[in-house]
Amino acid sequence: MAMGGRARGVASKLRRISAGCEIAPHWWFRRLLTTDLRSRLAELIPGEQERLKKLKKEHGSVPLGQTTVDMAIGGMRGIKGMLWETSLLDPEEGIRFRGLSIPECQEKLPAAVSDGEPIPEGLFWLLVTGEVPSKEQAATLTKDWASRSDIPGHVYDVVNALPINAHPMTQLTAGVMALQTDSEFQKAYEKGIHKSKFWEPVYEDSMNLIARLPGLASYIYQRTYHGGKLIESNKSLDYGANFAHMLGFKEPKMYELMRLYLSIHSDHEGGNVSAHTVRLVGSALSDPYLSFAAGMNGLAGPLHGLANQEVLRWINEAVEAIGADASKEKLTKYVKDTLNSGKVVPGYGHAVLRKTDPRYTCQREFALKHLPDDPIFKMVSNLYEVVPDILLETGKVKNPWPNVDAHSGVLLQYFGLTEENYYTVLFGVSRALGVLAQLVWDRALGLPIERPKSMTMGWLENYCKKQTVTAKKK
Repeated sequence: MAMGGRARGVASKLRRISAGCEIAPHWWFRRLLTTDLRSRLAELIPGEQERLKKLKKEHGSVPLGQTTVDMAIGGMRGIKGMLWETSLLDPEEGIRFRGLSIPECQEKLPAAVSDGEPIPEGLFWLLVTGEVPSKEQAATLTKDWASRSDIPGHVYDVVNALPINAHPMTQLTAGVMALQTDSEFQKAYEKGIHKSKFWEPVYEDSMNLIARLPGLASYIYQRTYHGGKLIESNKSLDYGANFAHMLGFKEPKMYELMRLYLSIHSDHEGGNVSAHTVRLVGSALSDPYLSFAAGMNGLAGPLHGLANQEVLRWINEAVEAIGADASKEKLTKYVKDTLNSGKVVPGYGHAVLRKTDPRYTCQREFALKHLPDDPIFKMVSNLYEVVPDILLETGKVKNPWPNVDAHSGVLLQYFGLTEENYYTVLFGVSRALGVLAQLVWDRALGLPIERPKSMTMGWLENYCKKQTVTAKKK
């Protein structure tokens, strides 16, 4: 990914320029001086539009691989059929955001405290532009989101119309749909905006939605679990810290955890259910509110966004059954008993990854730094040493390593966010950063409506018979 490569070179180029070894072109300095994200995006779009046109013209007929019947009936798993610029998932090394690994993001992106976790503003700038932002650029984004964060009163009315026991994800989706009344894209489309300008109101909608999500999500948390108390935004805080503040947390370490959580859950290329749903619905020119709400309905599914709470429940059951300080022998037996009962060990395995999820690793490092003696964290560490070998022994598991969900719930519980049903809402707020950054580019690049070809079983059977006959004749 070329843009990610440019991002990695910012620091080294600055050193060469300051040492007098290199003269920077005018555009390079402009990139650093532009603190407004929309202005920088407007500068980037023409070049990327030409890049896509050239790619299609020169290489449009190049095949990307072979599609099999297994793929067609197995959820289209592994089919290469989508352009997604903001991140790329490699089976061996994990996710890269615009070419940067998670450790590289932690090293290069602006942080709120010395040696701290990257703030989501910096990651969003990276996702949108492919460039590592300066602290000033990230700070400008913090102020921009704060200025857009006020939520119309009717949104609270819509949420309050739901039963208090409605699932938090149901409340979130309803709230996002209520926000849709302010859609700039819908207004512009009705006025006849030219398609070359679609990205502009989509950008405004995306920025407004991202800015308002923490307020909406925190209100749902207070309403569902804490009597409806509304905690006012602290606009002097960055996005992640302010979200934690509105949830009712004051611990600086919780601010750091929220910054890390929102950053690492933001994007995981485009093929997962929530990301692909936002892209699919958006391809029909549905505005960002409609598209994101649809993605959140996908995220709410047990096979997608509910995984971390399933992990936490399983760990808590293990603690109750064998104790938090159980030996590895007892833990091994408990894991095997889980598998023998026909259940899975939640938090292990991934549809794409074939190594330990880097998002798990960075959360483990966070725990080693901030809560090394916590007994539940120690159990998670012991599971890391026990589970993979047991899963490999079954001969049925391609990836026995822990994924992001194996750790996140334990960290949230440690800092006092114990309401498991709410965890997917946190995931949703984070996922907005990636999918909406990509949705802006979808409109900027003029990507068409998605319409894959479907087939019946009868068609597949007849096709395979014909292929077998042809092969025999040869």
